[in-house]
Amino acid sequence: MEIFLQNFFNLETLRQVYPLLLQGLAVSAKLVVASVSLGLSLGLVIAVLYSLHHRWLNLLLIVYVDLLRSFPPLVLLILIYYGLPFLGLRLPEFSAAVLGLTLNSSSYYGEIFRAGLESIPVGQMEAARSTGLTYLQAMRYVILPQAIRNVIPPLTTNTLELIKATAIASAVALPELLRTARIAQGLVYNPTPLVAAALIYLVFLWPLARLVSRLEREMLAS
Repeated sequence: MEIFLQNFFNLETLRQVYPLLLQGLAVSAKLVVASVSLGLSLGLVIAVLYSLHHRWLNLLLIVYVDLLRSFPPLVLLILIYYGLPFLGLRLPEFSAAVLGLTLNSSSYYGEIFRAGLESIPVGQMEAARSTGLTYLQAMRYVILPQAIRNVIPPLTTNTLELIKATAIASAVALPELLRTARIAQGLVYNPTPLVAAALIYLVFLWPLARLVSRLEREMLAS
């Protein structure tokens, strides 16, 4: 037992490397905020544009969504970071990670929002327009609030998956939590930093996972 604790829960090792882990956590938090905000915003735009029912626009949106959902996020990130320089565009690690995660997540968010919009009866839009509201005003004040409420559980689930996916940024040497934990492991020759990183993810994601379960139960019960 003592050998196990020395190797995986070494408090002295943790004391030495915790500043590095905190730096990685800060980068991961910035990556989550940027990726979730941009992914949600772009996904919402995709869903609203799809609701306009323009044939060629819808075709382009379907291609966009299907293409990005077919790419694993890690592959997409590698293509962006290592492929774009051949086209004359080199992005910093953080920008490449945000772009890759945003493109991938927006395709899923877009489908979720689209399902939410389609769950609202057509009469709601007609009634809103009859009061003098423009299409965008009716969408903003009448349709979207109801649609978003209907898809909160899948939105939360997708956000949880996106937060976990930020760990792939270590593939392009972005010093997020997983990357700094691996660096710390190499410095101390002990896996304790990796265990600590896993526990940090657990502490932050467990409440969100419980929230998802609660929302799904409430949705089924309603």
